Amino acid sequence: MDNSTPRTDPRILRTRQLLRDAFIELLQEMDIEKISVNRLAKRATINRVTFYLHYRDIPDMLEKMANDMIEDIHQVLDNTPLPSNSAEEEDWPMLVNLLEHISKHAKFYKVILAINRTTIFSDRLLKLLAKLVTERLGENDSFLVKASIQKDIAIWYGSSALIGTIIAWLRNDMPYTPLFLAKQFSLLRSISR
Repeated sequence: MDNSTPRTDPRILRTRQLLRDAFIELLQEMDIEKISVNRLAKRATINRVTFYLHYRDIPDMLEKMANDMIEDIHQVLDNTPLPSNSAEEEDWPMLVNLLEHISKHAKFYKVILAINRTTIFSDRLLKLLAKLVTERLGENDSFLVKASIQKDIAIWYGSSALIGTIIAWLRNDMPYTPLFLAKQFSLLRSISR
């Protein structure tokens, strides 16, 4: 048995999940500024002391939730197998996996991104998407040079288009499958070059 990674007590995971679910429910009902530790603990069916065993305050909880979100997305992206076919389809599996992850956790993402844009989450996701766009551009940015487009502007454009598409998809109750949306996004990207 591998003991190299410490395991978190299941009770801790359960309590954090209760708090996360309660936070999402409350965020659907009210502005973030109106969510108090008392209200959150009551909704999560725990007491305030238990909340403080896990977090210093609500901003600390948001910070940790945002970190968890990015870590989850990284795991999804890191576990995407590389395709063996054309370079044009190379980003589809990664984008499909990202969209499937968002779809699987639609309630969470819809609330934090589409309904009540909670800045810490959208900023973190935009930063991650900008990193992915940067990696996608890589060193092969000759089309940017030919078109006299600054690389940073191309990164801003690509990551903003992606997060905007994801938000619109969530706001419209995800009318397309992750695969279809990924293909559509890739087609749009290819005609904008």
